[in-house]
Amino acid sequence: MTITQLKYVLAVAQYQNFTKAAEKVFVTQPTLSMQIQKLEEELDVQIFDRSKKPIELTETGKKIVNQARNIVNESDRIQDIVDQEKGFIGGEFKLGVIPTVMPTLLPMFLTNFINKYPKVKLIIEELTTDSIIDSLQDGTIDAAIAATPLNHELIKERVLYYEPFVVYDPRKAATTTGKIKVDDINVDELLLLEDGHCFKDSVLNLCKGSRDTDDDRFMLESGSFETLTKLADEGLGMTLLPYLNTLDLNERKQNNLIHFEEPSPAREVSLIYHRSELKLQIIEALQKVIAGVIKGAIAFQNVQIISPKA
Repeated sequence: MTITQLKYVLAVAQYQNFTKAAEKVFVTQPTLSMQIQKLEEELDVQIFDRSKKPIELTETGKKIVNQARNIVNESDRIQDIVDQEKGFIGGEFKLGVIPTVMPTLLPMFLTNFINKYPKVKLIIEELTTDSIIDSLQDGTIDAAIAATPLNHELIKERVLYYEPFVVYDPRKAATTTGKIKVDDINVDELLLLEDGHCFKDSVLNLCKGSRDTDDDRFMLESGSFETLTKLADEGLGMTLLPYLNTLDLNERKQNNLIHFEEPSPAREVSLIYHRSELKLQIIEALQKVIAGVIKGAIAFQNVQIISPKA
């Protein structure tokens, strides 16, 4: 049994296809298949049910894969120890980012990071919070940027910034002076992101218990803030935006924003990673770069954190 064989098993378990798994681990499909077959023969068990399409793990295979992840992670830790001792920051690093953070935060820090750490091959994927948690647990990503707190026993969190919510309502903005309270929001007129977005969950937690969908003239959920603001412009309701999303609005749309009274409801955005702390030196480098650029954009201190979890 070798570490390489276990990595091949993990690749097939992830992609459920021998050809695609072989591409991801940079070997030919016959080589990968032969190594997995040798492992099955050595263990005298069948890890994969090849009769299923896509390929599935057998019950024994599921247990083997769980243990294989632990073994591969611990073997990777050896290289981590060497890299940290040498002060080396490089190699492949897979980062998940939630959709409501990706378009605002990524342009702020990405150029700085790749210029400062050219030896890091950063692979970024847009994922929902639930997908991020699953991917961190199975090792398919190294870290993620998500709304927290998540209170997950296997995940560590490093807070990057607190981002206030801002009301976008062309109808009320024309007649409102100053700031508003959460209780001033007509939650039955809220235009929301679709299911799967943690920002929607945070908004619903902020307005918990006060939304009555039975009396709605219509219900609408969208995958983008741009769509929500355009619908609000048409007088179809109001929406809440994360603060960074308001910075790129044109002057006309800026006039439709209303800020909350302090403490402003806000989301906590963190860099999260598995408790095994693999590639910690890259995680710390990411945190340092992001902290350096974000402090110039968000200076809010008096906020009330709204969790994305119920």
